[in-house]
Amino acid sequence: MPPDTPIAHGSLEQQLQELPAFRALLRAAEARFYADLPLHRPVLDLGCGDGHFATAAFPAGLEVGLDPWWGPLQEARTRAVYRQLTHALGAAMPFASASFATVVSNSVLEHIPEVDPVLHEVARVLQPGGSFYFCVPGPNFRRFLSVARLLDTPHLKGLAEAYRRLFDRISRHHTYDGPEGWQRRLEATGLTLERWWAYFSPGATAALEWGHPLGLPCVLAKALTGRWLLVPTRWNLALTAALLRRFDQEALPAEGAYLFFVARKPETEAP
Repeated sequence: MPPDTPIAHGSLEQQLQELPAFRALLRAAEARFYADLPLHRPVLDLGCGDGHFATAAFPAGLEVGLDPWWGPLQEARTRAVYRQLTHALGAAMPFASASFATVVSNSVLEHIPEVDPVLHEVARVLQPGGSFYFCVPGPNFRRFLSVARLLDTPHLKGLAEAYRRLFDRISRHHTYDGPEGWQRRLEATGLTLERWWAYFSPGATAALEWGHPLGLPCVLAKALTGRWLLVPTRWNLALTAALLRRFDQEALPAEGAYLFFVARKPETEAP
């Protein structure tokens, strides 16, 4: 890309300037999904974190961001992407029923040990006819991990599973439901699953996996300076962008490590 070419909002190039490469690749894919979905307002961002993703995916801003962690909320405040920030648990949202036309939750629900109470709260705060957009890793996430696949032999299966458990801890993943599992959870709250799709091929998942150890310098930079990258320039990121671009531009796979869901609250409550 020529140096004077504007960087598209939410694109891989923009994400690489602000995030470790493995996270940039994932967030760029997810930002494109939201760009193609109707966003009726007001909108609640459930698990907004530091607000970086909302800044990239929703340049017009969102009404409310909610998160249980105080530190990331303070960083989100500096981005000025939300009209209101709320410090609260997803299972106890301090909002009136039917407060929001849309709820988005990007790579959040898998980190919550008891996720069903959160889904009940989502259903409560959604307006009739409102949309719930969320994405999570699915069962293929663990299966696609490249090191575990290399170890998946009769004599090394225990080691392969130990590696997967290690990655669960690193990623803080508690839930790997497939579409049927999420459909059951949603229906139990009165929400309807309208459609879903898988994304992130085995190759893209391997890039994300290996990006974790390779991204350790970014973790150090964040701890010392508050920024993930010390030199977020195009020339410094050109090789990384070139290596990741084929995964960024891949078609949706038949099987993917991650799942994106579009759910809706019925216009009328079931009798």
